[in-house]
Amino acid sequence: MAQPEELPLGKIDSRDPLTKEIDLVERDPKQINQEVVKVDFEDVIAEPEGTHSFDGVWKASSTTFTVSKYWCYRILSGALGVPLALLWGFLFACVSFCHIWGAVPCIKSYLIEIQCCGRCYALCIRTFCDPLFEAVGKVCSDVRVALGKERTKD
Repeated sequence: MAQPEELPLGKIDSRDPLTKEIDLVERDPKQINQEVVKVDFEDVIAEPEGTHSFDGVWKASSTTFTVSKYWCYRILSGALGVPLALLWGFLFACVSFCHIWGAVPCIKSYLIEIQCCGRCYALCIRTFCDPLFEAVGKVCSDVRVALGKERTKD
């Protein structure tokens, strides 16, 4: 049995999710939330040509929207981020457990059983249906179909 390779002191094994360092700059490396939650003021509020508010109101609204969205997200993630991470970690652990210990063994068992049934089915088809279809094919092999126009009498 192969021995796991030893890491030098101070090195972190990037394959181990418990010791993997987290990137504090690029927080969406797989870009799963790129189009969903990237909402700016211009994506939500727009004034069509001919109906413009005062410039000061427009600037203050934009700043208020941006700052309130930023701080509201920070407060919510600070208050609920860790509990929700715990909840989601538990949920995905349960899903993984059910998949590993329930779904995959059931599917493998089904595939083993259906393979046996498939062999029995194929044997029945080869035994009963193949001779019948071959006989019908030989009977119909001498059938000739002629296509032509019918002449109608006037």
